[in-house]
Amino acid sequence: MEKSSTLNLKINPTLKHDAESVLKRLGLPMSTTVDMFLHQIVLVGGIPFSVTLPNAPESIDTTKMTDE
Repeated sequence: MEKSSTLNLKINPTLKHDAESVLKRLGLPMSTTVDMFLHQIVLVGGIPFSVTLPNAPESIDTTKMTDE
């Protein structure tokens, strides 16, 4: 498939560096990895992994918090 569209993203530079380090070990350029991710979104009809909230309380009692 011809690649003719450009995708510009602003992300955390540390996250980008860390991800590129992992992808380099896998032999995958970032552009190929993003392409793979987008293909998976199309194939599964959504985000290809579980997106959930962490097990955190719905509210926090801030009266027990300190400046520390």
